[in-house]
Parts: sequence; C-alpha cells; structure tokens
Amino acid sequence: MVSVGERLSSARVRAFIGREAEVRRFEEALSGDPRAPFAFYAVGPGGIGKSALLRCLADRARTAGRPVLELDGRFVSRDPADFERAAACFLDVPDTVLLVDSFEHCQWLEGWLWQRFLPRAADGALVVLAGRLAPQPQWTADPAWTGLLHVAELEPFSEEQSMSLLAAARIRPELRDRVLRFAGGNPLALSLAAAAGPAGWSGEEGRAPSADVLRTLLAGLIGEVPTAAHRRALEVAAQAHSTSEELLASVFPEEDVHPLFAWLRDLPFMESTQRGLHPHDAARETLAADLRWRAPHAFTAMRRRLAEEYLRMLREAPEEQVWAATDELFYLFREVESLARLRTWDREDEVHERPLRPDDIDTVLAMAEETEGAASRDLVRYWIRRQPQAFSVFRLVATGRTVAFTARLTLPAPPDPEESATDPVVAAAWEHAAATAPVGAGENIGMTRFSVYPERYQIPSRVIDLSNSRAQAGAARDRARAHGFLVYRDADAWAARFEGVMGDTGARPRVGEHTYGLFSIDWRRVPVETWLRHLISATDVPVLSGPSGTSRTAFDQAVREALTHWRDTGAFAACALLRTRLAADLTDPAEELRTLLRQAVDDLGRDPRGVRARDALTAGHFSGAPTQEAAARRLGLPYGTYRRHLRQGLDLLCEALWQRELHGTRQPR
Repeated sequence: MVSVGERLSSARVRAFIGREAEVRRFEEALSGDPRAPFAFYAVGPGGIGKSALLRCLADRARTAGRPVLELDGRFVSRDPADFERAAACFLDVPDTVLLVDSFEHCQWLEGWLWQRFLPRAADGALVVLAGRLAPQPQWTADPAWTGLLHVAELEPFSEEQSMSLLAAARIRPELRDRVLRFAGGNPLALSLAAAAGPAGWSGEEGRAPSADVLRTLLAGLIGEVPTAAHRRALEVAAQAHSTSEELLASVFPEEDVHPLFAWLRDLPFMESTQRGLHPHDAARETLAADLRWRAPHAFTAMRRRLAEEYLRMLREAPEEQVWAATDELFYLFREVESLARLRTWDREDEVHERPLRPDDIDTVLAMAEETEGAASRDLVRYWIRRQPQAFSVFRLVATGRTVAFTARLTLPAPPDPEESATDPVVAAAWEHAAATAPVGAGENIGMTRFSVYPERYQIPSRVIDLSNSRAQAGAARDRARAHGFLVYRDADAWAARFEGVMGDTGARPRVGEHTYGLFSIDWRRVPVETWLRHLISATDVPVLSGPSGTSRTAFDQAVREALTHWRDTGAFAACALLRTRLAADLTDPAEELRTLLRQAVDDLGRDPRGVRARDALTAGHFSGAPTQEAAARRLGLPYGTYRRHLRQGLDLLCEALWQRELHGTRQPR
C-alpha cells in the first residue's frame, strides 16, 4: 500500500523542472562519493525556486533511505542551543540529511554553524542551506571548506525549462509564448501562471507589463474573493508573520474560521510551516503592497486588531513564549520610522540572552569598569547583590563569547532609602515620579539601569533591541508597573531617537565622572495598548495616488451599470463597481457604495453648473421613474434637453468617482 507521503513525493519528483546540476551533485553525495561535497548552499532571490529545490532534495534523500530533518530559518530561535536541540539527530544519527530553508532569516547563525556545529556532524551526514544571501567569503575562501562546500547560485529557468513547466501544467501551446513573455524565467511567476491554468490566459488580460507580473498573477489566482471575511483573512496572512487557525479565530471571534483557513492554505503561494501559514516572501510583499494600496484603512485596521491580539498573547503567554509573542508583535512594525531610529534589525552582531550566573560576575564587573568607570562598577556589584535576577548577559551566537550585560530593575513603592542613597540614577527616577505622577502602594517602577556592550557602547545594537523588547514585554505583563525608565549616557543622541516614543525627564544624575540621561514613560497614562496604537498610527497609509487596476473605459461602464441597478439590491450587489478600488475599503461594500454613489450625485449640485446634471441623474435613477421619458416629465423638460443634462451628469459623475478611485476620498488640488 503506497502511503500519502510517498504519493506526494512521487508527484513532486514528476513535477520538478530543471536544477539538474544541483540535483546531480547532491545525488553523488547521497551515494557516498568521497569527492562529493558535505555541505550544499543554494542562493538566489525570492521566487527563484530555492524551496522547491530543497523539497526535491529532501525527497531524493528519503528515497535513498536517509533520515531527513527539515528546518525553516524563519522560525529558528535566537539561541544556538535551541537550534542544536532541534537538529540533534544531525549530530547523533549517521547519514542524516539536514535541510535549512530561508536561511537569510537566521544568517547570524552562519559563523557558529561553520565553526562549531557542522564539524560535529555524524558520520555520513549532509547539510543543505538555502537563502537569499551568499555565504560569507571567509567560508568559500577557506581551504578547509573548499572540497566540502558547494555553492549554487540559482538562475532563472531557460526557455526550454520554462516551456516544460508550462506543458506539464497543460497550458495550451498557443498560450505558452504569451505566458513566457509575461513571466520570463522566474520560477515563482511561472508556477503561479501554471496554477492559474489555461482559463487564466484566455483573454487579453494576459498581456500585462512585466513589472506587474506577480501582482497580476496573484490577483488572477485569488480571483473573486468569496466574502468580506475571506478578504479580511487575506489581510491577516499578508501582515502576520505566520497565520494559524487559532490566530484567525482570535481575530474573528464571530466567524467560523475553519473554511477561511482552508481557503488560505489552498492558495498556491501559501506555505505551511510549524507555526501556521506563511506566504512566499515575494508573494507576501506583492500581496501586502496591493492590499495596502487598494484598501489602506482596512489594512491599518487589521494591523490594529493583530497588534491587540499579540498584546493579549504577550500578557498571557508562559515566560518561555514571551520572545515569540514579542517577535510577532514587532514584526508588524518593522517599517515604522520611530522604531527604525531605535532598532537595528541587524543580525551581524546577533546575540542571545542568558540569566546571570556566578561565573559571569567578574566579566560583568570588568565591562562596567571599562565603559563607565569604577563608581559604576561598584553600583553593578551592589545591584547584583540586591536583584541578581534582574541581570542578563548576552553572548555572540557565532562564538559564544560574552559581550554585554543589562540590568532591568523592578523598584516597588515606597522607595527604599538605602537604594536611593546609594544610586543617584535610582534617586533621580523616584524624584521624577514624585514630582510628576507619584507611584502608589502596590505599584512599581521598572528601569533598564545598565545596558553595557563595550564594543558598541550605548549605540543601537541587537543588545539594546532585545533588552528594550524585554522591558516592553515586562510593562505589558506587569499590571503594577507605573513608570518605565531607560538610562543612557549620550543623552542628546538618545533624546532625538526617543522623540515621540519616550520623554526626556531632564534629569542628569552623575555617577563618578559621567552624567546620564533619564528617559521615562508613565504606563498608567500611556498604557502599552495606547503606546502601540501610536506606533500603528505611524504606519497609517496616507491616501495614495496611483494607477487603478481597472481601465477608465471599464470604470465608466461600471458606474453606468451601478446607476442602472441602483434600486435593485441584488443586482447592485453583483455589479462591477464593487470590484474596483473605490469599494475595497468599505466594511459593507454594497450598502456603503450605494450611499457613496448617491452622495457623489448630490455633490454635483455644489457647483451651479452641475445642478441640472444632478437633477437629471436623480430623476433618472433614484426617483423611481419607470422610463427616461417619465423622468424628463418630472423635471418639466423636453426629452432632448433632459438627455443632454443626463449625459453631462454621467460625464461629471464618472470623472468625480474616477478621481476617488485614483486618489482616495480627498480630491487632488
């Protein structure tokens, strides 16, 4: 009896096109050829076919009887120890084949992999990495790796390979040249075109400019979105890092989300991962840009709902899941300008965080003295004695070397006189709180008191990224948190970075030879939810201008059709105007578009030259007149004069609505 997995594998093998050289080299390694590489690295841009190649190689390895382990770089932990646990069989089980897709999302592991992980591979093991970024030159140039590492830069398909793919997809011969011109040799574009099937290429819509290939293909593949709920589910998938059925249920508690999730999963550009659905990166970028362009307000509203759901998860998640919830939350805001000033999004100095251990203390004290002086070192020693749990050390992922430490203090009210007398920065924080918004009984203040990374001292870095994320998570989870404080020596630089995010208290406490800036936020006045909404508002899309997805001729015809069916609710709900950008941002498209259309006609009367045009449209389409002749009689006009006013009204109305289609609700000046 052939299993489902075996049938899927056979189908993938039959459907796989190209990459003969890469497959051949891998099969040589599978056969045990001593001259074959041990490590394979496929590199190329999004949509070039890296994931398809990895699936093919995984199937070949299973067919050869090899144990296969597949990991996705998008969901790899920051801690190399977690990666090692997930890939333990690669170290322990002979002949294991390890495949890591989307390696660019965990590129910071690269040095650690080459130096510390891969050399410990079990006998006969093989590894395949695939990502958008080429391996660092020191590995490809290292003589030790010359015979062990094979790097393949994937190219677009040749014309012959492209034609083979289209033939396998049963695209009719007379359409293949058109599809090939449309998609070029991009495997993703070709695969999406093939998934659209012959029906997707039956008309002139196939003649799209090459720059719009993916957007046009996605629109064709998604087709008519069945319901408004399906459209909202698509908006979730375009923005969330990963979309699970549980996430959909949380965001849409009133919906039966099972069919929505099944619909998303069946879209050909959607990948299934251990956390849920994840659009292909190139498809996500295109889909998000298109949805954001078509319906900016709905897109932003969905971002708000997702942020609130991630915040709920952050508040309720077990401690070990806080990082995952925080990552999902901040993924939504990766383009926010204010965050870009504060966060690096850089993985070159990737670190992982560990609680302070006794054998870390000497290193931490030495770092404090090196960067801030002996007085600060003594305060670090003082706080280690009082709150050792507040301290974390950071180690480079690549080497394991300890490079930084932070201390996030929790200071309950009322203030401890000894702590204030010992640490001028803590004293300044309590003074600011007392002068502005006193901390009540049962409340506390949180302070990132030390953030010391000698090699990148108090400039944006991964250490500060992670420490601040942890502080924000603490504010979300600790309902007793009153104030949050951050401490930086270069007060002017950080005041500029914090503009609009945190306030400068103006306090400049001195410790030893240095003064420090103290920045604060009152989490009671600005709850974490409000702070997040402020970030979201920074991502709100202004009303955008740009080309419509509908031609002007088709748009004008859609307006006329909508007017004709204005009094017939069922016919109006099916009219073409509801498929334009004009209706994309509406909650109840049919009803709200009817209102918009009526308002646009009324607005024509604001200009004295449009009064008669407005009256002709109103009489002809909204008044219930059974014929145009009857509408003319209602206005007391000769039929010919009425027709002239009606034509003028249609022209003015189509132009006004076309400007809204292009520019949104506000007209360009």
